[in-house]
Amino acid sequence: MTSRPLTGKAKTAGLAGWPVSHSRSPRLHGYWLDEHGIDGAYVPLPIEPENLAVALRGLMAAGFSGVNVTIPHKEAVLPLCDEVDDIARRIGAANFLLFRDGRILASNTDAFGFMENLKAGAPGYDAARAPAVLLGAGGGARAVAVGLLDAGVPALRICNRSQARAESLAADIGGVIEVVPWEDRSETLSGAGLLVNSTSLGMDGQPPLNISLDTLDPGAVVCDLVYNPLETPLLAAAKAKGCTVVDGLGMLLHQARACFAAWYGPDPAVTPALRRAMMATD
Repeated sequence: MTSRPLTGKAKTAGLAGWPVSHSRSPRLHGYWLDEHGIDGAYVPLPIEPENLAVALRGLMAAGFSGVNVTIPHKEAVLPLCDEVDDIARRIGAANFLLFRDGRILASNTDAFGFMENLKAGAPGYDAARAPAVLLGAGGGARAVAVGLLDAGVPALRICNRSQARAESLAADIGGVIEVVPWEDRSETLSGAGLLVNSTSLGMDGQPPLNISLDTLDPGAVVCDLVYNPLETPLLAAAKAKGCTVVDGLGMLLHQARACFAAWYGPDPAVTPALRRAMMATD
């Protein structure tokens, strides 16, 4: 990659969250900025919740093109925006803000990122063919649910440790959603064409995901939104069974594409070299 001297005309965006030191987004957007030789920057923006409203208006006034939004601001940001698109409203959160003509426009690219990652990792997957099982009911689960329902999945079975939260997700989003008790998560895999883990179970430092894949068809696709480790115990077990597996890193990469294009111009590519750069530990 080449060095990019910044000028007074540099396009600037960033990541608003609290904290943001753990995020790989600056590395991701920096990689694409280098690749395309763009006069621009993408910076981490640690913003305390009580300062969010004034910070967003200040960033816009300072000439930023927009920001990504991460925990804990993804829901809190919605009432602070001048316009919220349909998908952000359905998911109930925004991860992408565009500053334009003195207005803050909110969207959510997580559902797009999930479906694009699924398409890349399991090109033969057809959502309309069989029900899908979704573990979890947090923000990531909401995006996955919207993406799968829009893709035509005939039924979506949601299992979450808090059943009330799963029922709230189903009520908010609507569609062909069945809430299944957490203790029945293994049995509900029967007949499913896709299993998605959107919980933190299986992540480094977190408890394991305890689930049996005995009733899951070997022709099914298994996706884990966790990408640390890249191959989780769930994906390893699914691969051993013969399933097609899709890791969670690609969702992070693909969800960023639309943001980058809106702020900087080019539609960037998700490549093996980018994946290697993102997984580097330096």
